[in-house]
Amino acid sequence: MKPTTLFLLFTLTLFSCRDQGGLPPEVETLLEKTRQAHAPDKRVALFDVTAGQDGKRILLSGESNLPQAVSSLESSLQEAGFSTVNSIRLLPDTSLRGRIYGVVNLSACNIRSEPRHSAELSTQSTLGTPLRVYKEMDGWFLVQTPDGYLGWLDPGGFVAMTEAEYGQWQQAEKVVYLPDQGFSLAEPTPAARRVSDLLAGNILAYLGSRMGFSQVQYPDGRSACVPDEAVMNYELWLASHNPDAEKIIETAFRFMGRPYLWGGTSGKGVDCSGFTKTVFYLNGLLLPRDASQQVHVGTPVETDTTLAGLQPGDLLFFGRKASEEKPERITHVAIYLGDGRIIHASGKVEVESLRRGDPDFTEYRLNSFVRAKRMLEGPEKAGVLPLEKVTMYNEM
Repeated sequence: MKPTTLFLLFTLTLFSCRDQGGLPPEVETLLEKTRQAHAPDKRVALFDVTAGQDGKRILLSGESNLPQAVSSLESSLQEAGFSTVNSIRLLPDTSLRGRIYGVVNLSACNIRSEPRHSAELSTQSTLGTPLRVYKEMDGWFLVQTPDGYLGWLDPGGFVAMTEAEYGQWQQAEKVVYLPDQGFSLAEPTPAARRVSDLLAGNILAYLGSRMGFSQVQYPDGRSACVPDEAVMNYELWLASHNPDAEKIIETAFRFMGRPYLWGGTSGKGVDCSGFTKTVFYLNGLLLPRDASQQVHVGTPVETDTTLAGLQPGDLLFFGRKASEEKPERITHVAIYLGDGRIIHASGKVEVESLRRGDPDFTEYRLNSFVRAKRMLEGPEKAGVLPLEKVTMYNEM
């Protein structure tokens, strides 16, 4: 018999032995229980773990950025009487050689669902935003944003850093760019060459002031100049926020007419939840990324299609109400302005009415209204955190 034939027979025999009878149901149950307990939302937690069997041993493989979840799974299996072989790769990956921190280096970077330019735009992050870096694949990096969102970013969008390099960036004095849009310049004069575009909320290191211009530095070391009045000290900017409905609505109207962009969370384009998230960010508050996540924070507001009980600044959520046959499904979010009117990103950022008889009334939105949440009533207790209390921003 040929050696190749012997090898194939051995492999088939080993495979059939390992799969004989399938996994014990208790193993599948414990695996799913661990996943639900630690990583119920794969948008913000990675627990890509599978189990196999080799005789009496349970073989664990895959990868995760949740060491506590992996430890919990292994302990649960052992307590249930199983012997385990743990081959799960814990992230960040060692191949990154310690460069597990990152800072966004563009006015807005595009984070995608898969490691390729043609993949879906999942979200964006803006200049100066801190990132966690977990692994590299085909020149792309799996990163996590301060709101917990996971996605793939090309190296042109951020600067990967070691702990020491990131510490230096943290300790540098920072400024926040204030105008909706603008440019940094190579010299302290309006006629100078442009270095890059800038958006409201961009964060840069501050090097000093000269001739009415602030000298700033990008995460990759580039230096530039912006007018003194265009920036504000980062700490003072954080402290200046006392967000209320009036400020939220004022900020929302700054986005009027901006184009809808699936995955957009910046002044260059927004989707519905990217719009609400960016408006609240510019007021010093962090919302979850998607509408279906935002609906789980804030204080519930009892209301119905009469819109009774709503206040300006509330978030209104739309989609499908729960029924006996189907669960609730949230697909859209808007900011309530009062008097039945909303401002939201739908084609573009615009104002519409949920009140019949108004010229801009939208029957579709009224019929798909599900519920409302109040984000400004004791926000910390309701899961809406000030930026300075968000772990990754707090490190700034």
